[in-house]
Amino acid sequence: MKHHIEKSVQKNYQNLLEKISKRYVQGQAQAIRAVNESIVSTNWDIGRYIVEFEQGGSPKAKYGTGLLENLSKDLSLRHGRGFSRSNLNYMRRFYLFYPICETLSHKLSWSHYCELVKIEDELERSFYYQQNLLENWGIKELKRQKRTGLFLRLAASKNKDKVLALSQKGQIVETPDDLVKDIYVFEFLKIPEPYIVSENELESRLIDNLETFLLELGKGFTFVGRQYRITINNKAYRVDLVFYHRILRCFVLIDLKINEVEHGDISQMNTYMGYFDKEENAEGDNPPIGIILSREKDQFLVEYATYGMSSQLFVSKYKLYLPNKDELRHLLDSQSEEI
Repeated sequence: MKHHIEKSVQKNYQNLLEKISKRYVQGQAQAIRAVNESIVSTNWDIGRYIVEFEQGGSPKAKYGTGLLENLSKDLSLRHGRGFSRSNLNYMRRFYLFYPICETLSHKLSWSHYCELVKIEDELERSFYYQQNLLENWGIKELKRQKRTGLFLRLAASKNKDKVLALSQKGQIVETPDDLVKDIYVFEFLKIPEPYIVSENELESRLIDNLETFLLELGKGFTFVGRQYRITINNKAYRVDLVFYHRILRCFVLIDLKINEVEHGDISQMNTYMGYFDKEENAEGDNPPIGIILSREKDQFLVEYATYGMSSQLFVSKYKLYLPNKDELRHLLDSQSEEI
């Protein structure tokens, strides 16, 4: 009986411990959100004060372009850190780019907004704002997506209306076409030029950097396995990488090619997709998606080799180094009407 009472007391104590701990963590999160909202709101007001002063007329001439420098010195003397000229400029741009404070999302921190106001193009800035809300990026993830030109990579293959929708809503995944990028960037593998890796080494490096690889793939991917073994007619085959997409509810099969994709690679992927559809899918699963990632691809060969095949088989390129953003902008301009 005594042992039973002690056990009951211990259980009650553990429940108390968990309850206090849970409430403490909730309180910390609430405090962080409240502080963030206050910082964002305060910095928006500071930006407004600066812009209104600049637009006020005669006083502007007295300070001219030195306004931010003077403010930085005087405010730093009064309040210490946080009032560098660059930070004051971010506040100013913050108000100019987001003039209606009530529409701002407090899910984003001041650090997020500093990254956003660095973007001159309104469509591009709007895209990263919306996509950040959809995927809940941390500041590190936002910086990487900007650096790798995610908006330009997605927009380059779309027409005017789709580019506008992309900037207003972000990349919402509803169909397989929404899931796949024309160009993937694996700069996080840090492979020095002109070093060429084998397919096996490339696969290993991607798995070693799985968290960043999932970020590059996009929202909704869960890792299933590498060198996934399947058997057809008593012969073993292996799919390089297998994922499951939670939103589209389907397997995503990825094959890596270090050279230009060939028609045999496309036929092989189509076979893998057929196998997964018949043998691996559970009730409620949708048909699988196949993605061949290659260093190079001939668009005409891909078009002819996939003729009559599943529309869910894609061939995309990957880059081991950061893309040239000027080239991506040129591609976007050439494929879309001027916006």
